[in-house]
Amino acid sequence: MLDFPRKAHRRRPVLIVLHQETSSPGRVGHILQAMGHALDIRRPVLGDPLPETLEHHAGAVVFGGPMSANDTEPYVRREIDWLSLPLKENRPFLGICLGAQMLVRHLGGTVRSHEEGWAEIGWYPLKATEAGAALMAWPDMVYQFHREGFDLPRDATLLATGQHYENQAFRYGENAWGIQFHGELTLAMMHRWVVRGAHRFELPGAQVGRAHLDGRLLHDAALRLWMTAFLDRIFHAG
Repeated sequence: MLDFPRKAHRRRPVLIVLHQETSSPGRVGHILQAMGHALDIRRPVLGDPLPETLEHHAGAVVFGGPMSANDTEPYVRREIDWLSLPLKENRPFLGICLGAQMLVRHLGGTVRSHEEGWAEIGWYPLKATEAGAALMAWPDMVYQFHREGFDLPRDATLLATGQHYENQAFRYGENAWGIQFHGELTLAMMHRWVVRGAHRFELPGAQVGRAHLDGRLLHDAALRLWMTAFLDRIFHAG
């Protein structure tokens, strides 16, 4: 992990949007705190309001969850509509899995399941596009836990691709980013996901729980380094 110097004056907080009572920002939270940011954690699904401006925040990260960006619950629609705020104010924004799909929906793109029913649950190859490779080095394998993907929004730049779900990472404008995969899981979080999500391992393309933990030993160090460098790139000015 990059060694971020501790600042005498802390940086502005980062807004953290979670979608379950027990959800955690995990490694992303640890990295942001090491960079000097406090975490302003909100859970709209539990009634927490989202801020009317990000003037006093370094930016925002919207995480994943078991719901779909296509769901009709009012809080899902409100959250998707709220994404106009970081875009309008040009504040750094990162959407992870569901968060990326919400950004796609906000930008007029489509979120859908795979036409052949494939899920990505476990470790899968990632390939940077020319634009992505020019930006930074990317990991060869990433951790996934989804059965919906997204079309690339109009005017967005594709940064990384996958086999079953082509669009894996994109940038929109100067400061909005979306990634389909998960770089935030600590070991404890992965154990919880493997236990609570075991019923999903029978989906086409999904890997059994042991492969999730074995793959972590092989691939997580590179993913952790990438996640650290990626967050530093997004929030470096915060």
